[in-house]
Amino acid sequence: MAEYNRVSECVGVITLRNPPVNALSAAVRQGIVDAVQRALSDPNVKSVVICGQNGIFCGGADIKEFGSNMTGHPLIPMIHAIESANKPVVAAIEGSALGGGLELALGCHYRIAHSKARLGLPEVSLGLLPAAGGSQRLPRLIGVPAALNLITTGRHVTAAEALQLGIVDQVTDHNTVDAAVKFALSVAGRSLDPRRISTHPCPQQPDLDALFEEVMQKVRQSARGAIAPIACVQAVRAAATLPYAQGMERERELMATLFTSGQARALQYCFFAERAVGRWRMPSGARWDTSKSRPVHKAAVIGLGTMGRGITVALAQTGLSVIAVETQEKQLMEAKQAISGMLERGAKRRGVAPALDGVIYSQNIQAVADVDLVIEAVFEDIALKTKVFQQLSAVCKPGTLLCTNTSALDVDQLASETPNPELVVGMHFFAPAHVMKLLEVVYGPRSSPQAVATAMQLGKKMGKASVAVGNCRGFVGNRMLKPYIEEAFFLLEEGATPELVDQALEEFGFPMGVFRMSDLSGLDVGWRVRKGDGLVEPGTASGRFARIRQGRRYSPLGDLLCEEGRFGQKTGRGWYQYDKPGSRVARSDPWLHSFLGAYRAQHGLVARRIDHQEVLERCLYALINEGFHILDDGIAAGPEDIDVIYVSGYGWPRHRGGPMFYANMVGLAKVLERLEHYQQLHPEVPHLQPSSLLRRLVASGSPPIHKWGEAIKKLHSQL
Repeated sequence: MAEYNRVSECVGVITLRNPPVNALSAAVRQGIVDAVQRALSDPNVKSVVICGQNGIFCGGADIKEFGSNMTGHPLIPMIHAIESANKPVVAAIEGSALGGGLELALGCHYRIAHSKARLGLPEVSLGLLPAAGGSQRLPRLIGVPAALNLITTGRHVTAAEALQLGIVDQVTDHNTVDAAVKFALSVAGRSLDPRRISTHPCPQQPDLDALFEEVMQKVRQSARGAIAPIACVQAVRAAATLPYAQGMERERELMATLFTSGQARALQYCFFAERAVGRWRMPSGARWDTSKSRPVHKAAVIGLGTMGRGITVALAQTGLSVIAVETQEKQLMEAKQAISGMLERGAKRRGVAPALDGVIYSQNIQAVADVDLVIEAVFEDIALKTKVFQQLSAVCKPGTLLCTNTSALDVDQLASETPNPELVVGMHFFAPAHVMKLLEVVYGPRSSPQAVATAMQLGKKMGKASVAVGNCRGFVGNRMLKPYIEEAFFLLEEGATPELVDQALEEFGFPMGVFRMSDLSGLDVGWRVRKGDGLVEPGTASGRFARIRQGRRYSPLGDLLCEEGRFGQKTGRGWYQYDKPGSRVARSDPWLHSFLGAYRAQHGLVARRIDHQEVLERCLYALINEGFHILDDGIAAGPEDIDVIYVSGYGWPRHRGGPMFYANMVGLAKVLERLEHYQQLHPEVPHLQPSSLLRRLVASGSPPIHKWGEAIKKLHSQL
């Protein structure tokens, strides 16, 4: 709702009241309409101020209304009524003015913002465009280039940048409503014609066609198949080339197309899924809302390689005191320099002072004696990690949480090396740890709910999408990645090229295909894991049995490339060739194509034509099938957890909602049918055998994704 009061005798103040962000629900819209009419009809009121309660102006539309028939007073006529008012209306912006909230402010005649406020039109991140006049008013106010940047990216701007761009008229460090009331008094009686943005022409821009062509090209490239950013460009073009009324009609047409699209449903699903994963639960029945986290004031990181450095930066940026331990002096000096540089660059981007004093460096593990939480980030070796956990158990004060940054190792095995296994959890960061959004919080069978709650809360404080997952080999993300990569290898054996596989996956929306990503991360990483698993065999045996390991199909292609010293970008050769070691530009490698031909001949494989559809079905459906196994095993609490992991950490295109949402959109029956088809063709590949959960869901009529839980057995964690 909206509350109306009169202050200073002649200023009507309308306060939006709809916690937590004062979203523009039907009740709020009606409240604004009624309050504006009341203020305009009161002869004693000379000016109007619109603000929000609890230090937040307005977070935009109520997304919960998107899935139903929207009722109540429509937003566009409401904003037009404000703009056409014969008394000045001033928006007092505190906290945030986002989406419909900023569109409401743009309909006001003046805008006063608090210095800590943030403004933006983030609709594109929900698969939409600003369709309450935002795409038409903003270009008229700040010019086409700046408006295109904000609308196509959805980024938020600070009050200072908003002032510089011309979005707001004044910025204050004091009480914003008081400043807005004072300002409203000063402009009472002035002509409002110059303040009605919809009546302005767009500022002239030289060579408009060339500008839009260039922007559209960039947007298509960065959108990777998402349609909303393209529609945003088209809407801004309408603002630049059409009268306001026609531009609004074009905005409405484009929004109608987006609103019912599968991409919008996927992006809005992601929005709610990211909130749902914070409401975790464990197989024991312990839940987020019944488990209180411990306070963490001082943390430690053990091991300052690439991951340890990033974790140190992520912790320091939250304001924690961090002890960074590295036993090798040379590595410690290099790490200190690298961490300082990352903190300085990050602080510069955020416009704050770098937290350099918050990190204390040491070569001695004794330095962590009084910390509240330790994150071990040493080399991925179970013997080394076990030794570190034994040392930490002897050094740390009672009650210290011991966390391991492992990507696949057994958290319960590490916990068994400590006298308090309930205090041990995994915190699986993704490189670079201070940038990547995902954090898998891994609980073992003996981890306490309080330990999980503390790790989840710390992840949230670091700005991570924290997802609680059970303990198994590879947890969720890497466990699902394994069949995805294996299928890509098998496709090469059967006649595909790295270029074909990568192109299919990148056209689907991944930033990188399997082989470009492998070259980036280093082929030797997977090689080392496969050696540890006893899968790498010496010799040059040929035929089918040379490609069987532990009773299942295996491709030694990656091993053979590593034996040639081709580790990817770091060596200038991998699945692709590069101009020099460390170069990022992948080029097709004739040697690799000859190598594949010789490999197939050696093993009696006849290359066949493979199309993009087969690449997608085999790689993606194998990955999805493993996701169903994970749900059935109770390793992930629900499909949302898996989808957030893949969107936040593995490059799954957000506009496709995540692998489990995508399976739901494609149709579970189709996924099952194609898995059965490929499993018949490749009976020696177990990961193509459809999950029993997938079969149960199809047998029960393929319920929508939010009802899958009814078919999932009682959650449990198993190795």
